[in-house]
Amino acid sequence: MQRTAVPLPPQPPDAPASPAASAPVDPSQPSPAPSPPTPAPSPAGPTAARSAGRGGLAIAFAKVSFIVFGFIQQLILPRLLGVDGYGEVSVVLAGVGVVNNVIVATGIQGVSRAVSSVAERDVAEAFRRTLALHAVLAVVVSAGFALLAGSIASFSAAPHIATPLRLAAAIVLLYGLYAPLVGALNGQRRFLAQAGFDIAYGALRTASIAAGAILFLRAGQSGVLGAIAGFVAAAGIIVPLALSRTGLGRRGSAGPTPREHLVFLLPLAVSQTFLNFLLQTDFFLLRRFLGQATDALALGQKAADDLIGVYRGAQLFAFLPYQLLFSITFILFPMLARAHAEGDRAAVRRYTMTGVRLSFLLTGLLVAPISGLAPHVLRFAFPVEIWSRGGGALRVLSLGMGAFAVLGVASAALTSLRRERIAAALTASTVALVALGCSLAVPRAPFGTDMLVSSAVATSLALATAALVAGALLHRVAGGFVAARTALRVLAAMAAAIALGAQLPWLGKIAVLGEALLVGLVYIALLVATRELGRDDLATLRQAFGRSRRPA
Repeated sequence: MQRTAVPLPPQPPDAPASPAASAPVDPSQPSPAPSPPTPAPSPAGPTAARSAGRGGLAIAFAKVSFIVFGFIQQLILPRLLGVDGYGEVSVVLAGVGVVNNVIVATGIQGVSRAVSSVAERDVAEAFRRTLALHAVLAVVVSAGFALLAGSIASFSAAPHIATPLRLAAAIVLLYGLYAPLVGALNGQRRFLAQAGFDIAYGALRTASIAAGAILFLRAGQSGVLGAIAGFVAAAGIIVPLALSRTGLGRRGSAGPTPREHLVFLLPLAVSQTFLNFLLQTDFFLLRRFLGQATDALALGQKAADDLIGVYRGAQLFAFLPYQLLFSITFILFPMLARAHAEGDRAAVRRYTMTGVRLSFLLTGLLVAPISGLAPHVLRFAFPVEIWSRGGGALRVLSLGMGAFAVLGVASAALTSLRRERIAAALTASTVALVALGCSLAVPRAPFGTDMLVSSAVATSLALATAALVAGALLHRVAGGFVAARTALRVLAAMAAAIALGAQLPWLGKIAVLGEALLVGLVYIALLVATRELGRDDLATLRQAFGRSRRPA
């Protein structure tokens, strides 16, 4: 009898060919990439159900904890390294993150699929066979990354990051070994063990990066290099620990052949590459244009690192709506895929419109406080060098990331409806659109915070355009997207709430939370007043949480 794994997200970061396949709260942080699960048979019996439920809760908790640890890491680094050092290390982590997210997504999903598709007696053989292939891939990719470190640094107009990038190649190697081990745990439904490693590694990585930076700074060396060394140390510790739980499997011929496994991995790797470039395109191009401007003005690379650090701080909060809305795809779109498989057009349209409407409502709820209170939000978390210059960029970028969240949900729906190629083409086209917009707008802006705002505007316009295209495509495929009146009401309520937030004064860090709550409540009140929210929504929530009786 074959077993079916339930691929739940171990960390953010997370993978079909769509923007819904991932985004960490901080896009510079390399981490495993979840994907919307496909409908699978549930384990039989109440004991198995309880076990799966506990495992799912453990993985969900691990995901939240990983986000929290990553957030803490981002708050610590500017204070340890300064804003310019924070900008420098962010460019390094962004570079390694693009590669890591691809190698981790393929490692986890590939091995999980391999071990869950064979009989219990053949699991060890299938694991050993796929692990060997992923180990070879890890060596090849990490070596290639090390060789290209100089080119990446040159493209970013930041030659001083070449050495940290070469050191970061060790992270790629270690992640390439760690991801298959996590995939084996996932494929064998050992979710509690998987969650334990994710939580432990999140804490270990944050502590090691901070400790590495402090030790190198006290020794008179580069704190950025120390932070990357700490990252390498954390990955070097977690790999043998995970190996002690999974073992190496045993020799045999069970499981997919190397060719079959590569055929599965290739489209996944391509889609993840497009996705991660989409998350990073504006950041890399902004760093390039900042570096070119500082060279022309003879200001030195520290000035460019300083401004890119401000932009990274804005990105940290701008990505929150997308990261939090990702959970919609795990709840809704397995039902969408099932309805499509059964040929139920009415259910497909209903599930699509329900999911997209929910994404619109929640996007407005999350974006309104972040955009309206943008300088205060940054002041809550970062030193004055960031919040005093990043508010304008965050105010605009958060709107763009709201569009990105809707784009992600629409693309996940297309993937669930077996339109993976359309979703992949949409992602690739959005990368090109963001690149074009940033290339036209950013170099023309005066050096300084104007370049940050120009990057945010160009990125947001590109993402909003892509979201509209995704909506049109989804409407054509599923027969629905979102009602025009819903979109107009959400946009109007969001605009009013943002306008209110922009007028609220700084009253202290604790007060920011209250102000954010106020802005959110105003947004909800406006939706209630326009009759966008009503009793039907409350009934839907009750049903979703199991308070209504299900029909027999």
